[in-house]
Amino acid sequence: MAVLLELGASWTEEARRRCPPGLGSVIHSDSGSGALQEPSLYTIKAVFILDNDGRRLLAKYYDDTFPSMKEQMVFEKNVFNKTSRTESEIAFFGGMTIVYKSSIDLFLYVVGSSHENELMLMSVLTCLFESLSHILRKNVEKRWLLENMDGAFLVLDEIVDGGVILESDPQQVIQKVNFRADDSSLTEQSVTQVLQSAKEQIKWSLLK
Repeated sequence: MAVLLELGASWTEEARRRCPPGLGSVIHSDSGSGALQEPSLYTIKAVFILDNDGRRLLAKYYDDTFPSMKEQMVFEKNVFNKTSRTESEIAFFGGMTIVYKSSIDLFLYVVGSSHENELMLMSVLTCLFESLSHILRKNVEKRWLLENMDGAFLVLDEIVDGGVILESDPQQVIQKVNFRADDSSLTEQSVTQVLQSAKEQIKWSLLK
């Protein structure tokens, strides 16, 4: 029994570590039975960005609630129709909790289950928006997003992985994205150098 409690405590601490600051209270014990309720780290069902006509620009789904592209697109259109003309930042639709934000000609959405903590979902949305604002140089709009789609996907992957919230601090996200971009650039440069060296060797071998 002591071993089970110790394992439960370690799960709780890990979940609290991953939660954004101030949201650790969503992990709790079942005081009635005295046993710890195992927290789920899988908190995000989907993240997507639509233009002001409700068309998809970027989307990632992290479970099989909407297994096909067609079902996803129908869901996104329904969510857009419900939220695009309201001033609220939270919607409840189809048994899910949705937080969203508009910026010029974009709508950003983060989707969780019906019992998910809205503050946690909002922390992901805020981190996504502020991170995108940085890489897009404060031009969070369709034109610049389309021109920087690779960076946008890198940002999202640093915030959420498989439905698990990895990071809610935009500064940390930007640092990791920059590191990955620099590493990729170095790799491409190394490949270019190898190819150039091979060309030089072939040229000299033909001249001999």
